[in-house]
Amino acid sequence: MELPPRSAVTRDTRRLELFRARGLRIGVPFLILLAWQLLSITGAIAPETLPPPSVILSALKELVADGELQSAIVVSLSRAFTGLLIGGGVGLIAGLFAGLWKVGEEIVDAPLQMLRTIPFIALIPLFITWFGIGEGAKVAVIIAASIFPMYLNTYAGVRGVDAKLLEAASVFGLSRFRLAWRIILPTALPAILVGLRYSSGIALLALVVAEQINAQSGIGYILVNANQNQRADIIIAGILVYAALGIVTDLIMRAIEHIALPWRPHFAIS
Repeated sequence: MELPPRSAVTRDTRRLELFRARGLRIGVPFLILLAWQLLSITGAIAPETLPPPSVILSALKELVADGELQSAIVVSLSRAFTGLLIGGGVGLIAGLFAGLWKVGEEIVDAPLQMLRTIPFIALIPLFITWFGIGEGAKVAVIIAASIFPMYLNTYAGVRGVDAKLLEAASVFGLSRFRLAWRIILPTALPAILVGLRYSSGIALLALVVAEQINAQSGIGYILVNANQNQRADIIIAGILVYAALGIVTDLIMRAIEHIALPWRPHFAIS
């Protein structure tokens, strides 16, 4: 009896693992939705409390048909991206400044460590006082939320560079600029990208809070109107849109990490 080649066994094993992984990723959410629908049909869950998936899907279709959802997503993403761009940029610069220079750590680290213990939600009344109830306050909430994950990961990544690499660079006579550009920044890049990923997720969480501040547009505006009209189906549909935006954002960040770090190994305990 001839045994199949080892490469063929490996390919078959990988296909089975891929099929199992995709099956679980798709099957488990589908089973949850099915159980939810069945419990609603049987009356175990009151539709006034938690509408079934079919009703929520109809609400989504209604929002899409009106064009309200598409315009709201554009507005909400614009707020989140603006806040992430400013807040993440500030966190990146502060993390590099504190990580690369001792004087930077002495200037920046202590104030930011104190400020990060303040929940960004607690700053909303202050932002309203400063910026009013318009777009400024909403973006400021997102900025305040997205600074610290970027700062902490950037700072930790820069300070976590192996000392042996720095010693080798000094032996080869690298200047401080070349040391930072060729050694420290590439080594800290994984931590920086993790910080970007965390900041993007926090920015979306802050967006949900920010859009409750007298929103006149965006997904939050849809939710406020639905709450006033007691439309639980539209409220849950809006929440699911927020969740979908979070998933898409995370996938984009994963793709950026994969492109920027092709050398990083990928493994998991099966």
